[in-house]
Amino acid sequence: MNRRVRQILLLIIACSAMGLVVLAFVRYREIKLLAQSEYWASRANPQPTDAEMWARALAKVKEDRGATGAAAMEIPTQLRHYEDRHWFLATQVAEVEKFNLRSCQDFVDLAAMIEHGELVSLPAVTETYILFGVGARADDAAFTRYVDDQSIALYDETELRAAYTQLDSTRLTLQTEITRLQKSLATLKKSEHGKRSELQKELTSREQDLQANATQKTLLDRAYSQPASRQSLSQDYESLQTLARNFAGRSYNLDDSHDRYALKVSMLSSLRPQAVKILEEVAQAYHDKFARPLPVSSLVRPEQYQHALRKVNRNAVLIDTPPHSTGLAFDIDYRYMSNEEQNFVMAELARLKDEGRIEVIRERNANYHVFAFVDGKRPADELITASLEDAGAPPPEADATTKSTASTKATKLTKLTSKSRPVRKPKAYRTTKKRRGR
Repeated sequence: MNRRVRQILLLIIACSAMGLVVLAFVRYREIKLLAQSEYWASRANPQPTDAEMWARALAKVKEDRGATGAAAMEIPTQLRHYEDRHWFLATQVAEVEKFNLRSCQDFVDLAAMIEHGELVSLPAVTETYILFGVGARADDAAFTRYVDDQSIALYDETELRAAYTQLDSTRLTLQTEITRLQKSLATLKKSEHGKRSELQKELTSREQDLQANATQKTLLDRAYSQPASRQSLSQDYESLQTLARNFAGRSYNLDDSHDRYALKVSMLSSLRPQAVKILEEVAQAYHDKFARPLPVSSLVRPEQYQHALRKVNRNAVLIDTPPHSTGLAFDIDYRYMSNEEQNFVMAELARLKDEGRIEVIRERNANYHVFAFVDGKRPADELITASLEDAGAPPPEADATTKSTASTKATKLTKLTSKSRPVRKPKAYRTTKKRRGR
């Protein structure tokens, strides 16, 4: 009997255990199905991402205004050039001198300014503004140091050896190609003018490539042959690596061309806090009035990037300290704005200039160039005057010489004209003299 009871109890326990297992499995399936249903529901109704928000903001910027805002354009005096056109740029140079501000020559300098907290990174889009065209001229090439108008690539030891190997390989290939083209030219008949012209163009192109290859190798030799210079460049590379590991909440691989491009664009999306404050103030006013994000086309620009931009944008100045290289300047794109919108933005900028907080001008390439003053106060006129030469104005002596030369030329021309074309007295005067002589 006891044995029978034990068997029954064991059977009950086994069935209970089996039931618990089945119940646990069913519960697991329910939880899994619930999670899957929530996942697919979120896919059907996705939360807005930065990319989607940016796309919607861009659509609002480019949206056809139709007949709305067809007011007459009224450009305030505050947004026009001064009588002396150098005064506008000299004002910004004076602000840099006033506070001894650091500017950036290249992305290495820019990285250092960001790491030290001098610049802050801006999101690509917010409710009130959108970065539209920022970093448009960025490339995916290796980071470089910009020294004496020359770009020196930054490498670690392994990459440096690879760079030299690549240069040697390219040089041999070009030399072989040049030899082949020279032989082909030598075998052509005198009557084959068309083919000779094509081969000659190709040969010239290869010879130019070979010269560029030699120049690049010379730059590397000069930069990496000295221990001090080599160590400095290595430290620059390491500082970039440190920034790339965690910048604006993301990690970038400097060995990957896509990541290099993305990092450059992200770094170019930076400004000094004083300029950010002005940008946000104008953007908020514009958004409140027209329910559109303010399109911002340029923020900080290293001098190296400025030179590349100069090829397509004549407003990108090439003085020793370009305003954008300080992180205090930004551009507002007005291409898609109606006249009413432009008048509103210009009125806001004129007000800020009257308050002494900014320098600003309406550029003809569809931008408002805005420069924020660090302490909200315009530099003194004496300091601006002292900065005119740095802003590209001719020295006073040269200016006086030019005026003197022009005056001398005018005097000589007057004398020459007087000798070659005698001045005749008016007819009435001559008649009077004749009458008196009678």
